[in-house]
Amino acid sequence: MSSIPHITVAAVIQQDDKYLMVREKVDGNIVYNQPAGHWEVDESLLDAAIRETQEETAWQFQPSHLVAIYRWKHPQKNEVFLRITFCGSACNQDLEQPLDKGILEAIWMTRAEIEALDEHQRRSALVLQSIDDYEQGKRYDLEIMSEVIEVWT
Repeated sequence: MSSIPHITVAAVIQQDDKYLMVREKVDGNIVYNQPAGHWEVDESLLDAAIRETQEETAWQFQPSHLVAIYRWKHPQKNEVFLRITFCGSACNQDLEQPLDKGILEAIWMTRAEIEALDEHQRRSALVLQSIDDYEQGKRYDLEIMSEVIEVWT
């Protein structure tokens, strides 16, 4: 197992009792997930969530709160992920924008539709866990996160 965890971000976006999800092809399988992806070194975690949502769904994401930080171990790959999940709203979908490689579609789904999926159709256990935490009202002010940028001369 790699000693370095993958750092990822995700967005829980609810509108009219539906959640914004992506249907994507991963390792030859079609699965559903929240808009999510890897954090890149030169961006903030919030910027990563905004970027990943835009790339995967063509929707602009406006984060409002931190929902949770999860540690998740992939059951087959023996890799560890640190997933930072935000919630917020979506606006201004760009219908002309091509979606990220591997993303088949952005789709709005009810919780019941997500629950009805076979567990292997959900990308990971974090899909429902994030929705559970969001629906239980877990919200942390974005001010809990800080960036310290130090420049050496």
